[in-house]
Amino acid sequence: MAKSKPVEIWVGTRKGAFRFRSSDRKKWELDEPRFVGQEVHHVAQDPRDPARYFAAVGTAWFGSHLHVSEDGGKNWKQSEEGLTVNGLPDVDGKPATIKRIWHIAPGAADDPGGVWLGGDPGVLFRSNDNGASWKMVEGLSMHPTREKNWMAGAGGMMVHSIQPLGKSRIVVGISAAGAFRSSDLGATWEPHNKDVLADFAPNKYPEVGQCVHKLKAHPRKPTDLYQQNHCGVYKAKFGGKKWTDISEGLPSRFGFALAVPADEDETLFTVPIISPAQRFVPDGKLRVARSRDGGKNWELLGKGLPQENAFDLIVREAMTSDDCSPAGVYFGTQNGAVYYTRNGGDSWHLLADHLPPVYSVTFATGE
Repeated sequence: MAKSKPVEIWVGTRKGAFRFRSSDRKKWELDEPRFVGQEVHHVAQDPRDPARYFAAVGTAWFGSHLHVSEDGGKNWKQSEEGLTVNGLPDVDGKPATIKRIWHIAPGAADDPGGVWLGGDPGVLFRSNDNGASWKMVEGLSMHPTREKNWMAGAGGMMVHSIQPLGKSRIVVGISAAGAFRSSDLGATWEPHNKDVLADFAPNKYPEVGQCVHKLKAHPRKPTDLYQQNHCGVYKAKFGGKKWTDISEGLPSRFGFALAVPADEDETLFTVPIISPAQRFVPDGKLRVARSRDGGKNWELLGKGLPQENAFDLIVREAMTSDDCSPAGVYFGTQNGAVYYTRNGGDSWHLLADHLPPVYSVTFATGE
């Protein structure tokens, strides 16, 4: 029997953040918008202190800023001490600035006070005091492979996937550089890209230079890693030597979004997109791909989703899953719609429409 508990879903859009709340994942309440008129690229709750939230907010005029709430999202303040790029060359050789904050990741349970933040231009920051102050992680941001092997993708050069795994382990995804891992809380880093295709590069399987679109670890089995890449879907172990291509059976290798629910051991979701040039779903049908055996087999799920004349795009931060049983999965489109399932993908429901273009969808535990 399904277990009901309060759930929050934060939707970051081009014109603000919207919070949806439910006690049963059937009836939802919408709060007043936050950061109205501003781009909200990510909202993250700190599971170690559920009243603390982080938000990546920005505009083309005033730049990108980090906001923190310590009262459950009611009040926010900027918290950016040390959040500057020093000594890091930009892609055009000029002094770098933070163009966009892409992702905030509170540290693992055994890392009290630790918070990670990634952004453009390919930079990672760490806080040891719950986000009150920050320091650039030079071991990654100035990695020896950066100058020759990192490049800007269509959205810039950014650290956008940050997965703290506990026991001082962390893995990140960078567009376009690939996956990097650390076992000493970010002091040193090594590439983790073996057997990941880069079909746009002269060397199709480089050590560094892949374009990760989204990388996530299993919430209960943190050494199990999955990624939706520019060139396919892959799985690996944190300590493994290579990635395994699990794209066979999908209508496209290309896509951005990824969800790995806590409720099932080997289940993952993605939304196939036609190609890098044609960035919408195949065949005019909005379908979510699900594998329940770690990518050996895939099925396309469309019950409750538009199955004709659908030309949707779901971007890299715009899909998430909850910790309920059965699993809930949520995603938003560039057309301003948000869909969800409360039964592991068997059927889907419309959570909201007519929102601004959706940049991010994140899960938080409710009150």
